Amino acid sequence: MGIKKFSLIQLEDYERFVGNEAVERIYKKAEPLRGLHITNINSTYYGGGVAQLLSSMALLMNSAGIKVGWRIIQGSPDFFSVTKKMHNALQGDEINLTPRKQEIYERVVFENSVRNHLAHDIVIIHDPQPLPMINYYTKKGPWIWRCHIDLTAPNRQLWRYLSPFIEKYDAVILSLTEYKQQLKVPQLFFMPAIDPFAIQNRDMSEAEISERLNHYNIPTDLPLITQVSRFDPWKDPEGVIKAFKIARREVDCTLVLLGDVATDDPEGPQVYESILKHKEERIIIISHQDTALVNALQRRAAVVLQKSIREGFGLTVTEAMWKGAPVIGGNVGGIRYQIEDGVNGFLVSSVEEAAARIVCLLKDEHLRATMGRRARQTVIDKFLLSRYMEQYLDLFNSFETIYKLRM
Repeated sequence: MGIKKFSLIQLEDYERFVGNEAVERIYKKAEPLRGLHITNINSTYYGGGVAQLLSSMALLMNSAGIKVGWRIIQGSPDFFSVTKKMHNALQGDEINLTPRKQEIYERVVFENSVRNHLAHDIVIIHDPQPLPMINYYTKKGPWIWRCHIDLTAPNRQLWRYLSPFIEKYDAVILSLTEYKQQLKVPQLFFMPAIDPFAIQNRDMSEAEISERLNHYNIPTDLPLITQVSRFDPWKDPEGVIKAFKIARREVDCTLVLLGDVATDDPEGPQVYESILKHKEERIIIISHQDTALVNALQRRAAVVLQKSIREGFGLTVTEAMWKGAPVIGGNVGGIRYQIEDGVNGFLVSSVEEAAARIVCLLKDEHLRATMGRRARQTVIDKFLLSRYMEQYLDLFNSFETIYKLRM
């Protein structure tokens, strides 16, 4: 048998959404960078928006002639326990940053630096897990720290500890301007974006949608309410269940909570186990990695929730909006930059508000359809991967050292 031939999504595939002029402009910016070797390093291949972004972005960059790779650091359960506490503390929680925790963190990162030989033209480190890797290399070109976390009010003790690592980088990318910190490093602000051609976003027929839902025995006789997210306290699954229980006093409906557990998140299984007590005929809780199911649920749902308490950006919101779903989101972080309250979705700050908005949408089919159309247009205008790629190309082209590498 011969080798089956596959093809990558090309920038031209985005032309129907962004126009020929944008595609040609992005190609022109990619041209000087062709042949450069770039790598991304984070802590998990799946679970959450960062892995989705890296998977799609690396492929799209390669399709434009830029050699972009993606590596994962390895770590013990102790390491990921420490880095999860750091993640929570960067979003405002307390942390007991003992010398032992610092030792675990820095030793595992050091060991990863020995296993990974980074002689790349550009290195992009994602989030706190691999942050200190910069200590162990002689840089050939720029190193960038990309933080995807909500930095509205980071724990100051932790920030003082991490800042010396951060300030060794040539640039820092944050998702929103409100996350800006006091640093001696240039800070840029790139809101994330979705790949409309990925399995969780591409078009599905009604038959395909029904097949996925039937496979998991999800009933569709009543309107579906769904939240798709990691099992994480910041996503407030308990609050979603409470809001659903209040809403169904007025309207019959079914709730589906779909999540997975990322390999770098030791809290995930605990959160999942803690909410299973709420499971019943009309409250369906699924922990499974199935991107086609994500797509089917968001397309069939009458209402999609993302009731986050903290949220770096919230790509599950973007994904649902792309599918024309009316979304009720927590009034936090990047969700506020996607949802214009009352126009293309609703923003809420409490269980009671979420319940009221569920009832409002379920009782008004016209409102659901109108908000859904506006939501999809918002994504076309602002949150497709082609825009995100262009921002990276602008940054890469701005580095003086890159011009030396081309010569």
